[in-house]
Amino acid sequence: MTSTQGSHLFQPSREGFDTEVHLDHARQQAFARSYEDFLIVDVDSHHYETEAFQEIAEYIDDPVLRQEAKYQGMSRGGVTSIDGSYQEMTGRVTRYPLRKRETVPATIHRDITLMRRWMDSMGVDMACMFPTPMLNIATCPRVEVETALARAYNRWLCDNVLAEEPRLTSMLYLPFNDPDACLKVVEEFGNRKGVIGFMVTSTHYKSVHDNAYMKVYAALQERNLPLGFHAAYTWGDKSTALMNRFIAVHALGFVWHNMVHMTNWLVNGMPERFPRLKTVWIESGLAWVPFLMQRLDNEFMMRSSDAPLLKRKPSEYMREMFYTSQPMEMVDNREALELTFKMIKAESQLLYSSDYPHWDMDLPSTIYDLPFVGEAGKRAILGGNAERLFKLDPHFAPWKLARRAEKQTASAA
Repeated sequence: MTSTQGSHLFQPSREGFDTEVHLDHARQQAFARSYEDFLIVDVDSHHYETEAFQEIAEYIDDPVLRQEAKYQGMSRGGVTSIDGSYQEMTGRVTRYPLRKRETVPATIHRDITLMRRWMDSMGVDMACMFPTPMLNIATCPRVEVETALARAYNRWLCDNVLAEEPRLTSMLYLPFNDPDACLKVVEEFGNRKGVIGFMVTSTHYKSVHDNAYMKVYAALQERNLPLGFHAAYTWGDKSTALMNRFIAVHALGFVWHNMVHMTNWLVNGMPERFPRLKTVWIESGLAWVPFLMQRLDNEFMMRSSDAPLLKRKPSEYMREMFYTSQPMEMVDNREALELTFKMIKAESQLLYSSDYPHWDMDLPSTIYDLPFVGEAGKRAILGGNAERLFKLDPHFAPWKLARRAEKQTASAA
């Protein structure tokens, strides 16, 4: 297929940075692999809420915090103490520094337009969008700041993005340092359009089995809304503070906190206390899951009295949990990846995620091209599992519908 095939369905003609031009190779992949016949749901994608932060700040109820947030912003190290320079690779990934130059129409919110452009280019039909810098506010020492920003962001997102674009969904941010505030967030936003669950940033220092959170889990279970644990990294953790390179912090940081929270979740019997509450473990990759299965099973068989609520081995509960695919560790050892897929029951429990626009993103081809997964499994991982878990009403990308119509016309002729 040449680079011009199917280009009449995409007409990127804007000056300056253009998402569709930037993702031209991804667009070519989408056409070459006939993604128009697949439902593709991206369960972990991001936008940069910093670009709309003045809008979000207006949703903060407390006038003092609202003024502070508007003055400090989220990118100056103010109320949130964020440093994204390592993730953004000092400008070497051009979509980071050039993104603000991309022109968008004035008739629809900028975030919707930019999300549509990358989704269409990659062949993604629906996406679960998360914030980016705000994921770090869980470590902010001022709990009231996290709570205020979380509620403001959730209100802004529901009002301005989710209400306007059926292809976009979100698992809304829970201010986990305040259990009562978490419950209020679930009660206030659980029925809002596009809300498919709630998310906790994993880099926090509260025990997930603390009794203060039981009412939150009960509310989620009652509403049949999944709970996600979204990994992140922090150089401020005592263990990662021993590391002197970002690659080390990134490799272990995104895994470590999810391992801690899952271990506490299992050993303290949360799957038995809330058997209908689905959990999703996000942006930790997959390689850690078999290790933790084996490690916890071994410990449990020797000291099952330490986990008296469990009726089965930890790995059996883990095989009923859901995992997002990115970053999928498969550089040199496909056999290990295949075994991992088998151990986690990937064809029913794995959810495709791109993590776009981050530097280590994965295209749908990461799943589509796997030689050991059949077509039914690929369809499930790329979209079917998410459709089932989140009870989605599928909305396909316009170019896919157009492509199907082209094929039908050609067949009829």
